[in-house]
Amino acid sequence: MDIALLGGTGDIGEGLALRWAYDTSHEVIVGSRDAERAANKAEEYATELDSRGVDSSVAGYENGEAAARADVIVCAVPAYHLTDTIESVADQLDEGDVLVSPAVGMKRDEAGMHYNEPGAGSVTALAADAAPDGVSVVGAFHNLAADRLANLDAELDVDTLVVADDDDAADTVSSLAEGIEGLRPVSAGGIANASEVEALTPLLINIAMNNEKMHDVGVKFH
Repeated sequence: MDIALLGGTGDIGEGLALRWAYDTSHEVIVGSRDAERAANKAEEYATELDSRGVDSSVAGYENGEAAARADVIVCAVPAYHLTDTIESVADQLDEGDVLVSPAVGMKRDEAGMHYNEPGAGSVTALAADAAPDGVSVVGAFHNLAADRLANLDAELDVDTLVVADDDDAADTVSSLAEGIEGLRPVSAGGIANASEVEALTPLLINIAMNNEKMHDVGVKFH
């Protein structure tokens, strides 16, 4: 399967790109608003993988071209860029494509990080509203520690909650998640439940900020 990571030069994008290229045979495509930056990052990821004996195919393109080349498009951009990014690639998305949003709206004050719920109810709902007809939206990978994800020497052993209104799209993304060693997808229902999932992220950041040796904290359900 061809997976595009729009914003694949950022923290979560980097981690997912490296893990999919390292653990699976999927084609990984790095997207950016700047094609040169995407190509340079793709080369950087390929060099890291090559140093580990992995002959991977990682390519980098401008976001629109990256989206056009993929079946699953992960919009790994901050919440405040999400809608604009989706709208900028809408013409390159085909019916049947799956759009994945790991974005979380947050704000910070002296006490720590807090969930910043958008008017749509969740950032995943914003993505669903912005997506073209025929493109299913799935919320996933919200609660992963970016540094841990990008460190291929680190064992993950965490869960990712998956929300979607399209069961087939949810199954596709869950299968991709399962391909990453140590990552288990757990269904949290439909997009109406996305705000509860997204709100876990600022909680985890606050835990990491306030407890030594818990910088890369994640969630595991039993």
